[in-house]
Amino acid sequence: MGALIGLCLGCGVLSVWLAFSSGGRSSQTGGREGNRAAAGHARRRRHQLSAASGLVAGVLAYLLTGLAIAGVMAAVAGSFLPRIVEDRKRQRDAHRRRQAWPDVIDSLVSAVRAGMSLPEAVAAVGVRGPQVVRPAFVRFAADYRASGRFTDCILRLRDDVQDPVADRIVEALLAARDVGGSDLGRMLRTLSDFVRQDLRFRGEAEARRSWTVNGARLAIAAPWLVLLLLSTRPEAAVAYQTSAGMFVLVACAGACVLAYYLMTRIGRLPDEVRVML
Repeated sequence: MGALIGLCLGCGVLSVWLAFSSGGRSSQTGGREGNRAAAGHARRRRHQLSAASGLVAGVLAYLLTGLAIAGVMAAVAGSFLPRIVEDRKRQRDAHRRRQAWPDVIDSLVSAVRAGMSLPEAVAAVGVRGPQVVRPAFVRFAADYRASGRFTDCILRLRDDVQDPVADRIVEALLAARDVGGSDLGRMLRTLSDFVRQDLRFRGEAEARRSWTVNGARLAIAAPWLVLLLLSTRPEAAVAYQTSAGMFVLVACAGACVLAYYLMTRIGRLPDEVRVML
């Protein structure tokens, strides 16, 4: 109990230190140097979080099982936890952004019907569009007010968003800008129907894929939960303190990692290819 209390106290102190170290540093430079400094700081913070989570997971596993090899493997696995959480957050943001594009197209159609110019219609998405894509369109509006060049600003918006649906929208707007497309509203409505249909099919595929993925995750986690329960008995834990027991644990860990990697690679849905780069 004393060791667990000490571990919790150490985790609290480490969390406070990471919070102050990340919040107390601010880059005073702007432009490209500021972006590089922010990226370097984010990278250092990610390494700190990986080291902290690995240390906590390793110590906790050793205290629960009394096996040094279990502590080492838990430390290695725990060091990847911040990266997994970050990837999950990135995938969740990408999913929210993908779901928002039909509403963006509807907003453009409404603005065009109301008689707005193309720059005004695109800038209006930053005010009335979905919350997840507003920052990119707000930057477009500021960029257009500063330069007044629609083509350059809309291309920078496309590079900022980096989404296949955004590429199609941008190309439709550029075509309407260059050749005066009178059927822009009809074209955007057709694109909105295609995007909604694609989202519906992808949602059904992701729902079916999630059943298989969750079952595979449970199958991988079950043996380690059994090992944790067995390690509570000293006579069972002794078997894994030998060289043969350590080899079995390492081999099982490697097999689980390989199986999980193959499962995610085979079951991953193909990403939509960007045709305009």
